[in-house]
Amino acid sequence: MRNQRPVSRVLSAFTTIALLLTQALAVTGGPQLPNPGKAPISRNDQIALGLKAGAQVYQQMPVLPDSSPETQYIRQLGAKLVAVIPPQYSWPYEFHVIPQKEINAFALPGGQIFINVDTIAAAENEAQLAGVMAHEMAHVYMQHSAKQAGKAQTTSLIAGLAGALFGAAGGWLGSLAQTGINIGAQGIILRYSREDEAQADAVGAIIMYKAGYDPRAMADFFKMLAAQGGEGPQFLSDHPNPGNREQAIQQEIANWPPTTYKTSSPAFERARQLATKIKTYTAQQIADGTKNGEWARLNRQNGAVLRAANGATITPASANLSDSAGQVSLASVLPSSRMVKTDLGSMTISRPDNWQLTKPTQRGQSVEIAPPAGVLSNNVGYGVVLDAVKPRNGQSIDEVTNLLVNAFQSSGSNLQPAGSPEPITVAGVQGRSVNMQSTSPFPDANGQPQKERDWLVTVPRPDGSVLWLVFVAPEAQFDQFRPTFDSMLKSVRFQK
Repeated sequence: MRNQRPVSRVLSAFTTIALLLTQALAVTGGPQLPNPGKAPISRNDQIALGLKAGAQVYQQMPVLPDSSPETQYIRQLGAKLVAVIPPQYSWPYEFHVIPQKEINAFALPGGQIFINVDTIAAAENEAQLAGVMAHEMAHVYMQHSAKQAGKAQTTSLIAGLAGALFGAAGGWLGSLAQTGINIGAQGIILRYSREDEAQADAVGAIIMYKAGYDPRAMADFFKMLAAQGGEGPQFLSDHPNPGNREQAIQQEIANWPPTTYKTSSPAFERARQLATKIKTYTAQQIADGTKNGEWARLNRQNGAVLRAANGATITPASANLSDSAGQVSLASVLPSSRMVKTDLGSMTISRPDNWQLTKPTQRGQSVEIAPPAGVLSNNVGYGVVLDAVKPRNGQSIDEVTNLLVNAFQSSGSNLQPAGSPEPITVAGVQGRSVNMQSTSPFPDANGQPQKERDWLVTVPRPDGSVLWLVFVAPEAQFDQFRPTFDSMLKSVRFQK
């Protein structure tokens, strides 16, 4: 809670660390990684989201090529840590090095992890560096970014886009920003909560222990940064201290079976020495270089490219959400002939009884009516999305409709108008109707991308707001769903 006292927040975070570490003890007495739970975004979409953001990093920041000795070392160390994670919970982790002066590291959904060169140079031994990497890996393991994104429905290409009328960000950049991932001139910054940090400490400690490193080294590194000032707080501002992390880790590992820890290695010493000699850039220099495309050119020249697991080069345009979406059978999404009345408070609408109603859980979300099989990671491929906006004083239904069309069009969701708005009567009130097109999240029968029709209908409501509905289906199948969509529109009634 926002009004929670600082002392209480520290104790709460400490309790979270202790509880997670305690729960990790198996009957054998050894720590076991916890079940990370489920995120509202699919595994494939998390990987696609991370690749999309990772491609932006390669456009906006200098990145060392995979062949560089610093990157080779980081990947070898990363492989040791990945090896201890159970396959059913693991991710396609990839490790990259940024030649930036400031001490920092960040992880993207799906397993893309970036380490600044100065982080290597600042670590006193390999165990400390392993602690930073295990901490970042734990954010991916626990799916923190995906869980935040799911709460806000940020992967939806339709729901909540009416917010663009009021200047809210839309499309991929808007989604990433709401997820806590900012892509800007200075790269990627993740905003984690204190609870996320507590979990990352706890899970990272187990990864370290199982890989043979003393978990206390992770806390030592963070403590060292806090004491340094200067560059240290940049890392710590992105990773807020959950409080009492040293005490929590010390207390919990005391109950773990004793083992001989690895502290450092000749490979680390060589990598650290190289890290102190490599040309690095300040955050301001990186920001300046981003403006003129310097890093995109430099990375191409050096052969620094982001690659998918199959070796394909990833660019911002090639990493698409739901690239791996499977086909959906028509029988699983076709509407039932039996309609049921649904009360949405200020209005009622009838829907097929085999289509599920999903109400918003927080501001900025929209109502969805769709067959379960027709929704992919909050992206409606078959069904209806509806919401309402409050027009500014004096805005006509035509102006509001055009604003919505422009908002959808500029959101990055590939929605494009396929005609001009036309009059339509709903609940005895004249509204507007316009067809739009985009790409369906579901492939066609041949596994190829297919066009989707998005039929936007806007209707003035008695309270002065404007109801908008988007009826969605692949273009080739839209006529099969149109009778149901028409019936739903005819059933709309506004309540006073």
